[in-house]
Amino acid sequence: MSTRRADQRASSRPGDPSPVGSGPGGPGHVGDASTSRDTPRHGRGGAHASTGRDRRRSSPAGYLSALAGATVLTVAAAGALSLGASSAEPTDTTTPRVLDTPTLSSAQEASTVTVAARAAVLAGRERVVSRDSRREARVDAAAWRLRAAAERQAKARNAALVRLAARAEQRAEHIARDAWQLPVAPGAYRLTARFGECSSLWSHCHTGLDFAAPSGTPIRAVARGTITEAAAAGAYGNRTIETLEDGTQIWYCHQDAVSVEPGDRVAAGEVIGSVGSTGNSTGPHLHFEVRPDDGSAAHVAAADQAGISSAEAGSGEPVDPFTALTRHDLRP
Repeated sequence: MSTRRADQRASSRPGDPSPVGSGPGGPGHVGDASTSRDTPRHGRGGAHASTGRDRRRSSPAGYLSALAGATVLTVAAAGALSLGASSAEPTDTTTPRVLDTPTLSSAQEASTVTVAARAAVLAGRERVVSRDSRREARVDAAAWRLRAAAERQAKARNAALVRLAARAEQRAEHIARDAWQLPVAPGAYRLTARFGECSSLWSHCHTGLDFAAPSGTPIRAVARGTITEAAAAGAYGNRTIETLEDGTQIWYCHQDAVSVEPGDRVAAGEVIGSVGSTGNSTGPHLHFEVRPDDGSAAHVAAADQAGISSAEAGSGEPVDPFTALTRHDLRP
């Protein structure tokens, strides 16, 4: 059919030398069919038409071009029909339309999960850090309280130690003041007559302890006290009487020289005289007596009736000087 239409178009083109009705017989003459087909047509239309038909028949590119065009037209027509159908659909205003949400690809989903996981890990770390910080703060506060308590205890202990040391020092001073010392320095004497010995040399038994030493050897006060007498006393020679704070009297007899006067206050170890041989004596020595205070009115009255001096009246009976010294941690 396409060949026939092509022939018709070719024959109807202007300038065709052999139109229908024009032939060898002139106008209106219909030539022989076989002769018309076999006889080649001359002119502008005949040769070119025949050549175009032959080219279209012999070239496959023409078919491909036509096929491609038809395909394009078909696709366009289908799109138009689809658009028309979609626009012709009734619109439902009562039912809300659900908007299409964009979907994520697998990579985007994995990235989102990773970011969320990292955020969760960071949040967990922040909670752990915050919890650790609070724990450290509590530990620091407890340590501070312990240090403060320890410092308070240390201050209280130090204050108590200071008070104790002060009391101990006062006690030591008191003991030092009240401590007894030997009347003659160790190594400078030897003991001769002891307390209670009896001999024709004395009118009655011995009442003191004798420290034999060279004349002029210093005599020291055995304890803190007040000098109540310093004078010659018959058989006792030059005698010094010291009264201690508890009323005890200490007698230092046969002195060569006396260094104190009545009313003087002396400390333990202070020099009050020197060794001699005055009075009833066989050689230079110190006759040392200890007489605790009796304190009774009868004793004082009896001493007065017997003609005993006022210094002697305040004293009691003599005791063993060796025992008195040892009781004060001294070893004569």
